Amino acid sequence: MKKEQFEFDELPFSTLERFGLTREMVEDLPMNVLDEICNGRHSPVLPVRVTDESGTQIESRTRFSFVRKDNGSVDVVFYPALKSSPLERYDEAQQKQLLDGKAIIADVELADGRKSKAFVQIDPGTKQVMYVPTPIIGRNLQVLSEELHLDATEVRSIQQGNLQTLVVDNDPVTVGIDLNAKTGIRLCPGDERKWREQSKREWDKYNFGCYGCWVMDDDGNLDYVPEEDYSEELWNEQKKSGERNRASALHK
Repeated sequence: MKKEQFEFDELPFSTLERFGLTREMVEDLPMNVLDEICNGRHSPVLPVRVTDESGTQIESRTRFSFVRKDNGSVDVVFYPALKSSPLERYDEAQQKQLLDGKAIIADVELADGRKSKAFVQIDPGTKQVMYVPTPIIGRNLQVLSEELHLDATEVRSIQQGNLQTLVVDNDPVTVGIDLNAKTGIRLCPGDERKWREQSKREWDKYNFGCYGCWVMDDDGNLDYVPEEDYSEELWNEQKKSGERNRASALHK
């Protein structure tokens, strides 16, 4: 499937704002995240806020991605966080693997009604069920296996959703399927514990932008604090961040 490219100024900010995500909040996302969503990938799990028909404000969390409509304009698609994953179509053994965070190979129904084999995995951030056609992951895994000199047993184990820890240049590296990663496969320096921790710690605790700060709590949830609402703690953290950035620039 071809990935669309989006210019920042053509993004549907008015739609995002209806869900509580202002242009300033989006601009304050880290540059690598902005690059990702402008390249057609989904956002991190972010807080959203809507008002229902009775005027009640409802808060939730969701990922989003952009799509290009037939007329060339850009729209947004949301992937809301669910309380539980819809796994009815999978057998008991497959459900157990999915709930353990593993990827499985299963039949999925495509948009045109046809069925196809795909790697299936639960997005830990939203509990949505993700899938990618097997040829795509299979090709990427083949390229990786040639680079890392994986044998057939190791490749088959990764295809079955297991993690493989290898020694590369005398250091451990762990490989596994992660459908949230760009290639669907994620490498992490270290053992299996490090691999699992890496997916939960993509952000720093404090992520300062021009207008405010994205703060990550101990559970990995992101919330936005505009500058006018900074606490004394946040002002101190911003000062420390500025000092670290200046020191880093001086040593370049």
